Amino acid sequence: MTAAQSPARALRGAGDMAVNGHAISCRDIVVRFFSNRRSVTAISGLSLDVREGEFLTLLGPSGCGKSTFLRVVADLLPPSSGSITVLGDKPSRARANGDVAFVFQDPALMPWRTVLQNIELPLEISGKSPRKHRVRTTELLDLVGLRGSENAYPNELSGGMRQRVSIARALIGSPKVLLMDEPFGALDEIVRDRLNDEIRRIWKETKLTILFVTHSIYEAAYLGERVLVLAANPGRVRDIVSVPLPYERTLEARESPEFVSLAARLRRTLETC
Repeated sequence: MTAAQSPARALRGAGDMAVNGHAISCRDIVVRFFSNRRSVTAISGLSLDVREGEFLTLLGPSGCGKSTFLRVVADLLPPSSGSITVLGDKPSRARANGDVAFVFQDPALMPWRTVLQNIELPLEISGKSPRKHRVRTTELLDLVGLRGSENAYPNELSGGMRQRVSIARALIGSPKVLLMDEPFGALDEIVRDRLNDEIRRIWKETKLTILFVTHSIYEAAYLGERVLVLAANPGRVRDIVSVPLPYERTLEARESPEFVSLAARLRRTLETC
C-alpha cells in the first residue's frame, strides 16, 4: 500500500476472491462438542450465503451457536460435518492469508502498551516492521476516531475508546472479512449507539464483509442489511430477515414505522426460538 492509500481504500478490494458474489458460503454445517459423558450439538444443518461486502447481524438466544458459527468462519473451530468456503477457499487459507479478523466483546488490550502499540501488535507478531506501516496505522487512528490518543494507555481510556482500539487492531492487517462477537455488549446505551453509527461508517468506507453477533433486537435491526435469526438446542437457522431501511441511516431511523415493524417481527421470531 502506498502512502497515498488509506486503509479504507486498501480494503475496498475485499471481495476480489469472493465466488459468485459470496464472501462466505456454507452448506449443512454441523458442530458437535464431545465429553466423556455425552455429545452436544451446537449447530445443526446451517446453510447460508453471505454476500460480498454485506453487513449481516446474527441474533438469537444464548446457546443458539452465534459465536460458534463465527469461530467456524475464522477457522478457530472445525465443523463436524458440512462444508464452508471463505472467499472461495477453505477457512484455513483465509486465516493464513490474514483475510479474516475477529473483534471480541473484551478488547483484551495489553495494559503496558499504548494505543499505537496495541494497534501495531499484529504487525509485530507477523514479523512486519510497525515503522514501515506507520502511515497505515495513523490513518486507522483517524478511521476509528482515535487520533490524538495514540500515546494513551488502556487504563486512561473509556470502554468505548478501548473497543475502538480493538477494531483498529483488527483492521491493521487489511482483512476482507470482519467478525464481531458482541463487541458493544458491555457498554452503556449512549456509547453503544455512538459506536453503532461508527461501525456502519467504517463498514461503508472499507466495504468489508461484516458478521456481527448481538443479543439486542434494536442493534441487529439497525446495523444489518440482513438479520440471521438462530434458534437454540440445537443451533439452527430460524429466519433470515431483510432490513427495509435506507443505506444511509441515523439513529432517528429507529423511530420509523419500518423499524418498529421490523423489531416487532424479530421479537416474535425470537419468541419461537
